[in-house]
Amino acid sequence: MIKRKVVRLRDLSGRSFAVDTNNVLYQFLALIRKPDGSLLTDSQGRVTSHLIGLLFRTTRLITEYGMRLAFVFDGKPLSLKSAELNRRRQVREEALTQWQDAKRAGDYARAFSKAVVSSRLDHLMVEDVKTLLALMGLPFVQAPSDAEAQASHMASKGDVWGVNSQDYDSLLYGAPRLVRYITITGKEYLPSKRRSRRLLPELIELKSVLEDLNLSRSSLVDLAVLVGTDFNEGIRGIGPKKALGLMREYGSIEAMPKHILDKVPSDLAQVRKIFLTPEVTDEYRLTFGRPDERGLLEFLCHDRGFSQDRVQAVIKRLSAAGSGGQSSLAAWVHGD
Repeated sequence: MIKRKVVRLRDLSGRSFAVDTNNVLYQFLALIRKPDGSLLTDSQGRVTSHLIGLLFRTTRLITEYGMRLAFVFDGKPLSLKSAELNRRRQVREEALTQWQDAKRAGDYARAFSKAVVSSRLDHLMVEDVKTLLALMGLPFVQAPSDAEAQASHMASKGDVWGVNSQDYDSLLYGAPRLVRYITITGKEYLPSKRRSRRLLPELIELKSVLEDLNLSRSSLVDLAVLVGTDFNEGIRGIGPKKALGLMREYGSIEAMPKHILDKVPSDLAQVRKIFLTPEVTDEYRLTFGRPDERGLLEFLCHDRGFSQDRVQAVIKRLSAAGSGGQSSLAAWVHGD
């Protein structure tokens, strides 16, 4: 139903993105693991899988494709998201138990598939990522609430070219462009099937989606409400195709028949407001600096046990890419 255009990484060369950071970090936690599903850690047991993924993927996107990436972090979750967060927590806890059982049984294929689902990103891991980004000279933004809302706001303002996330909510938040699957390996692990699938970047433009579906953005939000979002359960028996038909026929939820209206969440106005007028901030600066060589070596090598040769290679590449000194992201977006 959503019109997507498959592109290549080189088609995105020189573009700037607001990155839904937690979304990306969970990708690294899913992929970068030992054969039994255990995460990579340092000598003190602190998780490093997400740092490894972020360091090397980001460096390649910057140095090989000239991308400019600004990382956006989730803030305080909205109360309406509590049910979804509780559901995810329960799924993780069940998967964790199944992973441990599979490990004890020596079934490493099953163990890996369950470990992926059990991934959890805690406060200390997020703070490590912020430290790494600062040392790399890369900007990051703390969203007041949902990172996708903040990233979409930045794209709507023209401060970045698009949003990088795997989720579609950016379109509901009004991002003019959403790019999914900006990866180097081009693979995504499917836990339920215990295998990986090949991925190519997908470009989705909001204007094209709305024209193709013959909907306004507010109607697209209503469609999402009927199907279900992170903030409300969908209406049983209404999938994407049926929801689209209803929106085209009636134009808004309020105009729909009573048997549908009776099932619409009572907090419809709140859900709409989350997407149409989200909580965001304009208090951010998107400035790129040079990498802190001494700081990176201290943090990654001496503190987290990374290979010094590999980290020095990253520093050399980042320094070469940013040899012009500090620059603002606006210069990359607008060609200043």
